[in-house]
Amino acid sequence: MSATTHDQVHDEHHEHHQSFVRRWLFSTNHKDIGTLYITFALIGGITGMMLSLIMRLQLMYPGSHWVTDGQRWNTIVTAHGLLMIFFSIMPALIGGFGNWFIPLMIGAPDMAFPRLNNISFWLLVPAFILITTGLLMNESGSGWTLYPPLSNATYESGPGMDFTLFSLHLAGLSSLLGAMNFITTIFNMRAPGMTLHKMPLFIWAMLVTAFLLLLSLPVLAGAITMLICDRNFGTAFFDPTAGGDPVLWQHLFWFFGHPEVYIMILPGFGIMSHVISTFSKKPVFGYLGMAYAMVAIGVVGFVVWAHHMYVSGMNVDTRAYFMTATMVIAVPTGIKIFSWIATMWGGSIRMEVPMLWAVGFIFLFTIGGVTGVVLANAGIDEVLHNTYYVVAHFHYVLSLGAVFSIFAGWYYWIGKMTGKPYSEFWGRLHFWTTFIGVNITFFPMHFLGAAGMPRRYPDYPEAFAGWNFVASVGAFIGGLSMLFFLIGAYRTFTSKEHLADNYWGEGATTLEWTVASPAPHHTFAELPVIS
Repeated sequence: MSATTHDQVHDEHHEHHQSFVRRWLFSTNHKDIGTLYITFALIGGITGMMLSLIMRLQLMYPGSHWVTDGQRWNTIVTAHGLLMIFFSIMPALIGGFGNWFIPLMIGAPDMAFPRLNNISFWLLVPAFILITTGLLMNESGSGWTLYPPLSNATYESGPGMDFTLFSLHLAGLSSLLGAMNFITTIFNMRAPGMTLHKMPLFIWAMLVTAFLLLLSLPVLAGAITMLICDRNFGTAFFDPTAGGDPVLWQHLFWFFGHPEVYIMILPGFGIMSHVISTFSKKPVFGYLGMAYAMVAIGVVGFVVWAHHMYVSGMNVDTRAYFMTATMVIAVPTGIKIFSWIATMWGGSIRMEVPMLWAVGFIFLFTIGGVTGVVLANAGIDEVLHNTYYVVAHFHYVLSLGAVFSIFAGWYYWIGKMTGKPYSEFWGRLHFWTTFIGVNITFFPMHFLGAAGMPRRYPDYPEAFAGWNFVASVGAFIGGLSMLFFLIGAYRTFTSKEHLADNYWGEGATTLEWTVASPAPHHTFAELPVIS
């Protein structure tokens, strides 16, 4: 090989490497950043799932078999919750699908602040490194709610807990910047003719979600800062021996933590509306009611936080208020469930893979909603507080509701993102193993909780052995389903087929179906006009 050709090859290689780095590291394109978020969410989700399988392995039989150290157990419980929420569900639904489809659905060329978009993603990477460091150091065993005194320097003296707290600071900053970007984009960059009342429901969902993030995250940031100061700088915000109040942490944390629940599920509501409408070949029933139900959920979600705190010694009038407000939030949620069913009613339903996930979502979310109404009752909650009944409830709405909506969105849009079809066989196998697995895992937890089994313990009396064994078997089926998902994803990316622009046909009416599959790098050279 001559010197010139050698130099040419070297230059080409260097250029390719540079363009690869420039594309992914310095990306300002909403589609690439969305892809980065989805990839990241997959890594975070698999990590969190591994921890949950360790937990179910431990609880399969009474007696500590696998995790013999209580501190190690507490650290696993903490990291599992935080990883799933901040490093899997939120990056997938908000960062991933939000980035990918907000500009496509409103007819915008990109997000309002493309560079802000880039740093929103890259803040998550050091945050993930920090939280896994806290996990590996075995020094953050407070539970995901980080309650003092469990999280103060008395019980968690090492830096692992500080790493976990700084990790949440970075993840929160990432979400905050993303929320500003989403709000600005949705208000200022809609295509001509697209009024607020003509926006797709996914855009409504993302708008409400962004406002919830914007208003709740600063409260969490303040609380975490106070806790870091308590741990390292001698303050006593949460230390009763020096005039502080540990219940103050609960108020601050849940003022963020309850809206956070809706932050995780609202984008899923948006996805469900599109999937159900597409495969029923009908517009969503009661569009305006659906949009304002999400707004109502967002508003009421901010005034119900203390229903997590019925056992903290609040007076009877305060409990009565929080109980009533919590009941009220069931109304807009019920409106959404009934509107989805009404959309399907009389529709020309096709049970494609995304629709399977959507119908599964409605079933599971309804169960989770009903147990939520049960737990809203202060008297009942005093008995069930911190038992497996609570674990069953929030996993039905989150790990089942939010995760089912992520997979519905994946199968619905993966062809638009890659231009390649998903594998029908692996998609269906993935759905059924997940559906069966998660129900076998979490449904028995209602019985365990009603019988009095407390959460977050690595061991239990013989009396709880039966249902724990069943739950663990379900978890392993769910774990297997993730393998099927990965095989299906591999089959998608290696497929030689190319899809049409609107491969779902007449049911899919939003703007993203008017552009090519895969969507071009710069989508709208000329903005579409909405009639």
